[in-house]
Amino acid sequence: MKRFLLALAAGLALAPALVSAQPFPNKVIRLVVPYPAGGTTDLMARALQDPLQKALGQPILIDNKSGASGVLAAREVARAKPDGYTLFFVNSGIVAVTPYVVKEAGYDGVKDFAPVALVSSAPLFMVVNSQLPVNDVKGFIEYARKQPNPLLYASAGVGSFGQLSTELFSKLAGVKLTHVPYKGQAPTTNAIVAGEVSLLITTTSGAMNDFISNGRLKLLGVTSAEPSALAPGAPTVGSALPGYVAETWLAVLATAGTPPDVVKRLNDAINAAVSKPEMQQKFRGFGVEAKTATPQRLGEMIVQDNARWAPIIRENNIHAE
Repeated sequence: MKRFLLALAAGLALAPALVSAQPFPNKVIRLVVPYPAGGTTDLMARALQDPLQKALGQPILIDNKSGASGVLAAREVARAKPDGYTLFFVNSGIVAVTPYVVKEAGYDGVKDFAPVALVSSAPLFMVVNSQLPVNDVKGFIEYARKQPNPLLYASAGVGSFGQLSTELFSKLAGVKLTHVPYKGQAPTTNAIVAGEVSLLITTTSGAMNDFISNGRLKLLGVTSAEPSALAPGAPTVGSALPGYVAETWLAVLATAGTPPDVVKRLNDAINAAVSKPEMQQKFRGFGVEAKTATPQRLGEMIVQDNARWAPIIRENNIHAE
């Protein structure tokens, strides 16, 4: 009996070590989405949910934690245990813009997260009203320089990616533009169609695509580094204005300090899911292109975006309302 009890005690002592030694993952993974259920970001996360569950062999719990421009979700993931069981389904703005425009955001977009996998990217569309006498980016720059007063441009609000992208364009092109903030993307589209403003640089939408197709808006270019399948035949803004790039992306991040082998396991599973033809088609329906990248490349993108947008925010004294 004594030997049995000693053996039992030894077995119980080893149990925690055996559990911790199990290969990753061995329990539910929580994917934090910084927006409410039903939005585009949430729908994209849920599109990945099933293939990731199959690839990893564990349930993926979608946890919608909206509020404060993504700050609440970012803080929670940044302070989570770095074991790969708390992940962040995040857009570029939350890690490269929000920490600079939101006072006391409480996290660092570069230092507090471990890059895991890129999921998608999308350019912004540079559009003007059909009545504006320009047909390309170079023509718009020349036209803007000749005007006695700065042209008006719309954005979805102070600190929005559209505002930053247009201010970067203004800086590189050497033209003066005046910001007119609206409450959301739909009002900006209506404003450019109505001629209330002369320029809009924003993510695409079904309504915008319709206005471009029927000739009420002119698409001058896309803001990605390379031509985009989302706008076949459209030139990049950078082809007329060297150095100009403004892309939005979605990615999965973990807490800083997550073990490299765990990151690799997650990266492999996410890349496999995103690479499926049916997933690529589904993402195009969301207005984005499915993309993959190594954790190292994603990390470089985060650093580059922080370096690109921080000076624009500082120079224009942009703060969230």
